[in-house]
Amino acid sequence: WWGRALLWCVLVAEWKAAWGQLRYSVPEEMPKGSFVGDVAKDLALDLPALRARGARLFDTGRTQYFVFDLQNGHLSMKERVDREEICAAVAKCVLNFEVLVKNPMNLYRGEVEILDINDNSPTFPEKNSVLEISEYTTPGTRFPLEKAQDPDIGQNTIQTYSLSDNKHFSMDMQTGPDGSKFAELVLAKALDREEAAFHELVLRASDGGEPPRTGTARIRVVVLDANDNAPVFSRAEYTVRVPEDVPVGSHLLTVNATDADDGTNSEITYSFRESTGKASSIFYIDSKTGELRIQRELDYEDDDSYELEIEAQDGAGLSTRGKILVHIDDTNDNVPEITVSSSVTDIAEDAPAGTVVALLRVRDRDSGDNGEVMVNLQGSLPFRLEKTFEDYYRVVTAEELDREAVSEYNVTVRAADGGSPSLWSSAVLSLRVLDVNDNAPVFAEARYSARVPENNAAGALLLRVRAADADW
Repeated sequence: WWGRALLWCVLVAEWKAAWGQLRYSVPEEMPKGSFVGDVAKDLALDLPALRARGARLFDTGRTQYFVFDLQNGHLSMKERVDREEICAAVAKCVLNFEVLVKNPMNLYRGEVEILDINDNSPTFPEKNSVLEISEYTTPGTRFPLEKAQDPDIGQNTIQTYSLSDNKHFSMDMQTGPDGSKFAELVLAKALDREEAAFHELVLRASDGGEPPRTGTARIRVVVLDANDNAPVFSRAEYTVRVPEDVPVGSHLLTVNATDADDGTNSEITYSFRESTGKASSIFYIDSKTGELRIQRELDYEDDDSYELEIEAQDGAGLSTRGKILVHIDDTNDNVPEITVSSSVTDIAEDAPAGTVVALLRVRDRDSGDNGEVMVNLQGSLPFRLEKTFEDYYRVVTAEELDREAVSEYNVTVRAADGGSPSLWSSAVLSLRVLDVNDNAPVFAEARYSARVPENNAAGALLLRVRAADADW
């Protein structure tokens, strides 16, 4: 009796979600095992009780970066983290985690901000480049230079450019709309091809770290005879929108530039002026026709847009820049994911209505209607579904159970998204109903009678009675 009572107390204990928000910050590249935060202390959790109750750590992303130690309540790094690898150019790099404590169930959310350190030096796409300039170019003419790349952020990324001393050229640093710095080469003094057929320059990019890191590129300026017109794109910016399931090889758009010069000076070659390694592996631009095509499958969940900087260069070396914005539209290509965070397999038949039997998380990586998920329980069962927080649900009893009527349940949870056609998935919870003594014995007959002779022997059989009990 005491064992059944204890089991009943555990099963009907109030379930609650304590959505406490923990915030920590650590520099990137911390060694494996580095201390992140004292979760037990910050949540005022008693360590012996915590170890007895049990706790689990969930990283909300695909990769687990943290470890929760029940012996001391500390959160530590599971592996070394490179901020640039996981967050690229995002200004604030945040990794989320959740701690689930059982008996009663409590869920705590937290975030760890990965702080940037100056662990990357500026680099140029090309260490050595050639810039062809006509000897008739007017002083004051500007030439865009290759922008250096530094995956660090804030002060740790590129802050200044400098140019080696040269009487013909100076450098002017510009700031783009996004705050990035780039350099323009300015012709300070007219060129004379007969005096010097080329000039060697060194461009240096420096970040603002302590100490600062630098990167250099060598520029050879080749002096050409007159080519007084640079190509001009028909538009300064091209925009195209495509679904993420567009087939590889599909034509997206065609850019076009014209040059008022004749002959080789008007023959235009198209290329990517600047793009990330990932973008240049996804898109391809035909150098002759200017056609932009897909050469690798797109994934909206990885990137929903790309910005490509293109260049049109004529046969004599004059060039102009343009931009292509590719916007990716989501398609319904992800099935809703159902994760059973915690569940029970046994429940007493006299557990009150509202007893929690499972905690679920349902997610869909798609966006818009494709990511809107409807969750329900299949069939007519004495259970109901309750939404607790964002994408978390719990399955609770809707009424008292009766083991004598049904001793086992298979509860099917179905999640379907709002796409067309809709994608769905399901999870089955197996639940056994435990017996309590809620039935009295019942005789097979309400009244028994027998006739016996008066001279029967002692111990002679008179009659048999029979009773049954529906309990186990």
